[in-house]
Amino acid sequence: MVRTEISFFMKNVPGELGKVATLLGNENINIDALTIQDTSAYVMEIFKARGKSLKRIASTASYDAMRKDSAEFALIRLLVDQTDNAIDLLSQNDYIFDIQPVIAVHLENKPGKLAEMATKLGEEGININYVYGSVEGPDEKCLFVFCPEDIELAAKVFA
Repeated sequence: MVRTEISFFMKNVPGELGKVATLLGNENINIDALTIQDTSAYVMEIFKARGKSLKRIASTASYDAMRKDSAEFALIRLLVDQTDNAIDLLSQNDYIFDIQPVIAVHLENKPGKLAEMATKLGEEGININYVYGSVEGPDEKCLFVFCPEDIELAAKVFA
């Protein structure tokens, strides 16, 4: 199923996730899926891209400074049950965010199920930019969120 993922940067400090979760929870907005990563990985990807293209985007010293600064922030990606309300709430609280379509799939919690889905996408020539997932327990279904390069074709695969 195609869903809208919200992504934004937040300070990488104690209590910040609690602040965001409380903000959403106070408005009865449920978080269905969430992943957080520090942003220094993005800076490293820019640095690697510069090396591949042989174009200087910034000096090495600038990359080191950006990597240090970027560790002060985290990228949060989440799916919520009330996307429009969450977007309004984040806007009202001065969060800078982005939205994009992703595929959210409930899979059986059995070995090989993720492999089946990833293989289907690969067979269709669809690259997966990133994926995250969770499961409540051994007898529950897993929720996996895929960000494919071609959302329309991926939606057909998962239909």
